Amino acid sequence: MKIATFNINGIKARIEALPRWLESAKPDVVALQEIKSVDEAFPRALFEDSGWRVETHGQKGFNGVAILSRLPLEDVTRGLPGDDADEQARWIEATVIGPVQAVRLCGLYLPNGNPAPGPKYDYKLAWMARMEARVRELLALEEPLVLAGDYNVIPQPEDAARPGAWHDDALFLPQTRAAFRRLVNLGLTDAFRARIAGPGHYSFWDYQAGAWEKNNGIRIDHLLLSPQAADLLQDVAIDRETRAGEKPSDHVPVHIALAA
Repeated sequence: MKIATFNINGIKARIEALPRWLESAKPDVVALQEIKSVDEAFPRALFEDSGWRVETHGQKGFNGVAILSRLPLEDVTRGLPGDDADEQARWIEATVIGPVQAVRLCGLYLPNGNPAPGPKYDYKLAWMARMEARVRELLALEEPLVLAGDYNVIPQPEDAARPGAWHDDALFLPQTRAAFRRLVNLGLTDAFRARIAGPGHYSFWDYQAGAWEKNNGIRIDHLLLSPQAADLLQDVAIDRETRAGEKPSDHVPVHIALAA
């Protein structure tokens, strides 16, 4: 089962690039972030006509997450529990029925949090605490679980080309990284770092200041695995060259292969 996460930075802007990538990469399941579309406006037919199952949790103009799957989906839920007043569309769950094993997939778009300090950063940390609580519930089921998305977290200095430039940014502040570590320390595995060590591996390059050409990137798109999913891990990769394509997102896909 090939599972990918991809922040597309707007489905309208990526209406040609996304199908092109799906055709070339051939994932089985994709967690999308920043679809920037209400559910009714998402171009479902474009993907359904090509054999994809489509589940969305959208929002007008910004945020929004979705799952595209070649495999059957069951028990789809939308929204991160813990705050009934939260209207931001940042979380979607589904059980993917693989040929060998079912996998619970959570697609997430964690808040950016800038400027920090401030209310946006407070929201980010509160959201991460709610996520930790939900993950505790899911881990108690002792089933394969994949948490895939744009975490807006730079876990370590090696995950940035210029870590000093992010010193005061919400993505790299000590409180942010501590919250990420608390999440991982529940028993999760960072799929990418389980297979690939060292600096120079990034999933986001800003559109400004020639960041892509200078390889001034950061790694903020992650797939975290429960112990049961980590046992199934076969491969992981960043589809780096997607960033060099026509009308690219500022993120690139990251994908894993599970024996499921």
